[in-house]
Amino acid sequence: MGSRPAAGGGRWVSVAPERLAGWLRGFAERHGPPVVSATAEVVRLSAPDGEVAECHVPFPPLPPVGTAGGPLREPYSAALVEHAMCERRVGVVLVRLGGYAVGVFEGADLVVSKVGSRHVQGRTAAGGWSQQRFARRRAKQAGEAHGAAAETVVRVLVPRLPELAGVVFGGSRRSVEALREVRGLAPLFALETGDFLSVPEPRLAVLIDTPRLFRAVKTRVVTPHEKREPGL
Repeated sequence: MGSRPAAGGGRWVSVAPERLAGWLRGFAERHGPPVVSATAEVVRLSAPDGEVAECHVPFPPLPPVGTAGGPLREPYSAALVEHAMCERRVGVVLVRLGGYAVGVFEGADLVVSKVGSRHVQGRTAAGGWSQQRFARRRAKQAGEAHGAAAETVVRVLVPRLPELAGVVFGGSRRSVEALREVRGLAPLFALETGDFLSVPEPRLAVLIDTPRLFRAVKTRVVTPHEKREPGL
């Protein structure tokens, strides 16, 4: 479980689905039985002592359960946990200049994957090359690398689109934006969900570790003395 400051006050806590039930119980034990209000994307817990936890539903919407606005009852808590624990199929695309990792997960298990790399010259020209010649060579290599990544994404994910609950992207935003311009990948980006994954060089080990990030329930916790943004 990770924690980092949240803009506007409070802190973000990432709760693994397997720990969510215990985390919700612990919140109630520490701060008193909370009152819940919910949308399809956020479940807000307001404790008697003023502590607030806003659980952002992974892969929304959360199916409606019971009546919001009353004390958090076990069936509602169980529904949130059940949704987070769902063994859904998710596509993951990690791209950086010169490297890519594409996979399909069943829950936390990687069932299909393809990882590859293409050499792309560094930013500094070497030897007696002119800067213009170097720039052309690098641009050509970068285009080939992006092409290889796009081809792999098409081959691995596009045939499986009907069975995917969502697609998570990560790596370099610039490289992902280059993929977004590929016409055949528009249906894939229509399924984009979750936060962008800031991960290092795309490798198999990095890809295998991504469920820890995209399955986590992001929760903003705000204490009574902290500033809250309007509308939250």
